[in-house]
Amino acid sequence: MVKTRFIFVAGGVMSGIGKGITVASTARILKDYGFSVTAVKIDPYLNVDAGTMNPTEHGEVFVTDDGIETDQDMGNYERFLDQDILRDNYMTSGLIYQTVINRERNLGYSGKCVQIIPHVTDEIEKRLMNVAKKSQADFVLVEIGGTVGEYENVLFLETARIMKLKMPDQILFMLVSYLPIPKMIGEMKTKPTQHAVRAMNSAGIQPDVIIARSSQPLDEIRKQKVSIFCNVRPEAVISAPDISSIYEVPVNFEKDNLGKIILQKLNLKSKVKNLRRWHKLVENIRSSKKSVKIGIVGKYFGTGDFILSDSYLSVIEAIKHAAWFLGRKPEITWLSAETYEKTPAALEELKKFDGIIVPGGFGKRGVEGKILAINYVRNNNIPFLGLCYGLQLAIIEFARNACGLKAAHTTEVDSKTNMPVICTMPEQFQNILKKNLGGSMRLGAYECRLVKGTLAYNLYGQDVISERHRHRYEVNNTYRKILERNGLLVSGIHKKGNLVEVIEIPKHKFFVASQFHPEFKSRPLSPHPLFLGFVRASSI
Repeated sequence: MVKTRFIFVAGGVMSGIGKGITVASTARILKDYGFSVTAVKIDPYLNVDAGTMNPTEHGEVFVTDDGIETDQDMGNYERFLDQDILRDNYMTSGLIYQTVINRERNLGYSGKCVQIIPHVTDEIEKRLMNVAKKSQADFVLVEIGGTVGEYENVLFLETARIMKLKMPDQILFMLVSYLPIPKMIGEMKTKPTQHAVRAMNSAGIQPDVIIARSSQPLDEIRKQKVSIFCNVRPEAVISAPDISSIYEVPVNFEKDNLGKIILQKLNLKSKVKNLRRWHKLVENIRSSKKSVKIGIVGKYFGTGDFILSDSYLSVIEAIKHAAWFLGRKPEITWLSAETYEKTPAALEELKKFDGIIVPGGFGKRGVEGKILAINYVRNNNIPFLGLCYGLQLAIIEFARNACGLKAAHTTEVDSKTNMPVICTMPEQFQNILKKNLGGSMRLGAYECRLVKGTLAYNLYGQDVISERHRHRYEVNNTYRKILERNGLLVSGIHKKGNLVEVIEIPKHKFFVASQFHPEFKSRPLSPHPLFLGFVRASSI
């Protein structure tokens, strides 16, 4: 049986400094050292999963093959490791408490007084050990959400402390902390990191490795200072400066020998060391100079005075993967659907782009602006890729403007429309009526059969594909014949219910839309076929 090592990664000073990328990059390094690796994300929220969270607050909701809605960091783990990660690898405080309470209600604790410690911490540990057993991984990397010193994640830190007590030679702690350089001072400051380490110490944990995030590389003076005041060897203070691409992080970490340090601390030897493929990826990124301009028409951008690109993180990364593979430098621009609703003349700006994407989403806000944008790119032969809601809106646009069904709509927006070209399946209608909304959409991987001779078939090169879904509404088959008579081609079908999965317009330069989310399966080492086709058409 594999003796699994656990690496717990916590954050210090502030959120958003790159714990997820640190976990993903460290996992990639260990995989390239010949070890089997998986990663776990722990969110301290009371939400049972990430599906009900607002993307402008929390970022993208990522979906696994087995149909759980998770934090966006799970996507980074998959992209860096180039492997699927399933539902067992994601947990929230809400999920843990729900499990414990349900067990108590069913007399699962044999009448004991159920307490935070040991029952909640035992549940967390049980889930982590289950991941190790199922995956048979040499390493399980565990990202603890939030920052040390918060009330919300203290139970997860406590679980990690207890596991270290039980398995002292199998546990390693990493702290990702921020070293600011205040403009008015002009000097990198270590004090916030010192306080973060002390907060971690107060939870009974001493970090073995500190990832020192900053806008600039760590110098030797600061490295020594962090070492002395945080009780960490100087070589275990890893410099992590800002860089242009997250995929350079494993290469940067290895400059400070992170992989070697981890193995030394856990008394392991490298099985192999082969970072060639990853170095080649970084070289491709750096050498891609000729730009391809892609516009994303959406609505989950604004958060106060700032732009939150994380709402469409997987879409952005999938564009990059395809562009770099084709030797192109991606230039991505956010385009507001609501602007097009208020000022239709603004649609003329779409001519400046090589390709346009309409991604997934929910609700009525910005819908008419997206439909106007789709109409514009269809009539002006601009490459178009529609994702999930993007397919549904493309169907509405085509029905209205190519088929003469002027009242065509989706029942998601207009429940009383007399031309419901997009509507719910019976089981989903019941979920809506009963307000059984969390985790009840069509989620995860479903098979799709492609029609031979179509663009979609040629891009994939196979008859049957498996792609991930996250939606509640479907194309209404009642309108299939009139859509197809007017030039819309249904090129992919899910056989159960004869559900439309892929559409295209053959005479267009590139007009393809999918009911599924291809972006969830794109990887930097293996770009997704639909994005490759779209970017290739946009580069001509």
